[in-house]
Amino acid sequence: MAEGPCPPGRKKRDATGRNTRAHQSPRRSKAVLAYLSDEEHALLDTAAKREHLALGAYVAQAALAQAADVPRADHSLLRELLKELMQARSQVRRLGVNLNQSVAALHSGELTNQLGAYAQACARTVDKLDRTADEVCQRLP
Repeated sequence: MAEGPCPPGRKKRDATGRNTRAHQSPRRSKAVLAYLSDEEHALLDTAAKREHLALGAYVAQAALAQAADVPRADHSLLRELLKELMQARSQVRRLGVNLNQSVAALHSGELTNQLGAYAQACARTVDKLDRTADEVCQRLP
């Protein structure tokens, strides 16, 4: 599937995997120079990479959010929840395939003992999805 141009206001990734955005209009014309220790620079660089942003973009975003009294979202928790949701989705897909195969065997006259086990596994996975969805709802503003 070929990627077309990104819709307005939506970020896309460049070849480095970092998010890119349309330039500000009018363009930003002021610069801020800050000196950092090696440890401070490494800390900021790691945080920027985690957010898939260039270091300057990350620093500007964080500083402007702080100056405007806008709390930054805790993306690490949301990423954790997303990881759980993706794992649960994969489990549900695999279990669905297994259930379909068991039902097909059942319709062909074969009685499968695995059908009950697959149904219980599906129920556990759906419960996990429900708990995770509830946690996401509680975390959203």
